[in-house]
Amino acid sequence: MRKESNHSTKMTALTVYLSLEFSSALLYSLIFTVNLIYHATVVKLNPLQLVLIGTILETTVFLFEIPTGVVADVKSRRLSVIIGYFLIGLGFVLEGSFPFFWTVALAQVVWGIGYTFTSGATQAWIADEIGGKRAGEAFLRGAQAARMGALLAIPLSVLLGRNTLALPIVLGGLGMMVLACFLIVTMPEEGFAPTPAEDRSTLGLMWKTVKDARRLTRRQPVLLTLLGIGFFYGLYSEGFDRLWTVHLLDGFAIPWLDAVEPVVWFGAIRAVQQVISLVATEVTRQRVYARRSAAIAQVLAFNAAGIVVALAGFGLTRSFWLALVLYWCVQVLRSVNAPLHDAWLNQRIDDSQVRATMFSVSSQVDAIGQISGGPLAGVIGNWLSIQAALVASALMLSPVLPLYSLAARRGEQQIHPTRKTD
Repeated sequence: MRKESNHSTKMTALTVYLSLEFSSALLYSLIFTVNLIYHATVVKLNPLQLVLIGTILETTVFLFEIPTGVVADVKSRRLSVIIGYFLIGLGFVLEGSFPFFWTVALAQVVWGIGYTFTSGATQAWIADEIGGKRAGEAFLRGAQAARMGALLAIPLSVLLGRNTLALPIVLGGLGMMVLACFLIVTMPEEGFAPTPAEDRSTLGLMWKTVKDARRLTRRQPVLLTLLGIGFFYGLYSEGFDRLWTVHLLDGFAIPWLDAVEPVVWFGAIRAVQQVISLVATEVTRQRVYARRSAAIAQVLAFNAAGIVVALAGFGLTRSFWLALVLYWCVQVLRSVNAPLHDAWLNQRIDDSQVRATMFSVSSQVDAIGQISGGPLAGVIGNWLSIQAALVASALMLSPVLPLYSLAARRGEQQIHPTRKTD
């Protein structure tokens, strides 16, 4: 009888998890389909303010990731997730309700803190409830549910945004708060055990991760090259992410395009991007993932070169249609880069503890890159032009090309050295 009850609880946990992944992706897509247009046309942020919004968000996540993780480790994964979605919703309601730079900036802090409560806690919760062996399948099914939710939200966001751009943002925020209430009622937590003191996500653990990374990079210098690659990816990305919308809005004089509401054609752009990225990711998974490490390094280098060229062209071209094609090229290449990079790192590091450390540090380095590169692109956009800022963002990524070549040359003998004990 007890075994049946536990099985029922586990099935309920999986159902809640899939519902959460679908709903949260739908609500995020409802918001993000219009929020950059909202920033540019309603709040009327200049290029520097646009990237500062992103920098504030990234800095908030970077600073609060460790402290908020203590709630999930010590008190409750369930509580952490519920708090997180409530704060995320509150932040977006604030952003959509008050169209001013400082209120939008404050909203990034609020929803950024909320995001850190959910980051990692959701995955840890479902793994606790259904077991580690079933968690991998749950993550895959959750990713599929999230893609469906994101695609379904795009036409809904366009429909709502045609009345007022703030509406999808406010409704999406309210939806996040409703989702938190739904989790209060439905989310079980029977598998949670507080993390031992020595394993908790504290500042001490963060410092230990940094020390472990320093030790690893001294022993295997190629890992430092991989971290450098991650830094430059973060450095370029914030400028592009925050400025591409205003570039398409203001950079081209096309009379017939002015007759179509921006939310409509930006919704179409986002939908096409999602579909192409899904196809490209699946093709890459089937044809590239199983290749040797050196072959994947070549694909990654080619991918990075494609992003540099496409992004520079996106900033320089005077043709709207060519700019649109180049924008899609950048986004599709980015969509396949992350899983390819992870696969490459997995192939080259066969020690699970080393791998965990490198993934953790790589994420922190990427965040530092975004925090550093965003304001630089914004200043260039303010002083010169959006086009110059986009070209500068492309140049910020270009150092990864020689770094990939260096990593490929050093790789095998340094990532897999003769086994020696420290």
